[in-house]
Amino acid sequence: MAFDSIFKADLFQGQTLIVTGGGSGIGRCTAHELAALGAHVVLVGRKPEKLQRVTQEITEDGGHASWHACDIRDEEAVKALVSQIIEAHGPIQGLVNNAGGQYPSPLASINQKGFETVLRTNLVGGFLMAREVFNQSMSKHGGAIVNMLADMWGGMPGMGHSGAARAGMDNFTKTAAFEWGYAGVRVNAVAPGWIASSGMDTYEGAFKAVIPTLREHVPLKRIGTESEVSAAIVFLLSPAAAFVSGSTLRIDGAASLGSRAWPLHKAQPPSPSFNGFHRAYLPDVLKEGQ
Repeated sequence: MAFDSIFKADLFQGQTLIVTGGGSGIGRCTAHELAALGAHVVLVGRKPEKLQRVTQEITEDGGHASWHACDIRDEEAVKALVSQIIEAHGPIQGLVNNAGGQYPSPLASINQKGFETVLRTNLVGGFLMAREVFNQSMSKHGGAIVNMLADMWGGMPGMGHSGAARAGMDNFTKTAAFEWGYAGVRVNAVAPGWIASSGMDTYEGAFKAVIPTLREHVPLKRIGTESEVSAAIVFLLSPAAAFVSGSTLRIDGAASLGSRAWPLHKAQPPSPSFNGFHRAYLPDVLKEGQ
């Protein structure tokens, strides 16, 4: 069984594409789809065991992948990483800046270390990866970068550190698109809403209890799939998006729109979802409600 992508099978044939945070969740799904479309996917993350497992999955499915353990918040490590990838595989055609993470907490309870850690993970690390990929490869050969945001358009209560980082990445995306366009480099971003992904199982307590009810706050009355985010990323990396740069694509079922003055209708049968990932993982927190 293979990834059931809507894109043609040889879309990225012969290309080298990097996916950070490729060991789990949306990054894992995206890596599988890119490999199914012919790319050599380079998985980057902090935990070798996760990267090894996904690399093995891709290989078993007939794709090509390799992995590098790296803390993308470390500037010198990122410089060395990109150099190693270019030496092994040649020019880098695409970068998916997916790595990130956060924890729920009200602003008043976040200390400086916690705030800075989330910013370094979700903003600084992505900047370092993009800068080095541009300086060492894309400035000479062109390419496409897709950054990862979140639904932070109305602030991000309960995760203010992540909201600040994601808003920064949105602005970085626009700036990089303008500054690097001369070299044939496109820079875009995706902003997922609530997605059924392994990351949901990392939350605990009151926040975990809310997750099964989130679909009621989405106009499309469901939670998104990893494949729906991956498909958007693939589009932005593809030639079909050749004149798209500096844009952020929201993948949230319209949850970031509207106001409290206009109530949502009661749920009818939810909109059909797209799930092409044959190895998709349904979070335990969502299984409990079935």
